[in-house]
Amino acid sequence: MRAFINCLVILLLTFTLTSCEAIGSIFKTGVWTGVILVVGIIAVVIWALSKAFGGGRR
Repeated sequence: MRAFINCLVILLLTFTLTSCEAIGSIFKTGVWTGVILVVGIIAVVIWALSKAFGGGRR
């Protein structure tokens, strides 16, 4: 009976640790997606402001 409980605990820990790693990678991907979107939005705003105020005219 004791061996069964030990195997059950090890099995439970294996599934738990795997799901934590998956959640961690999902959050890392989400952070990088957010960073890329923010940089892209800032670039579009700077480009639009330069076009609105005549950037590049000589």
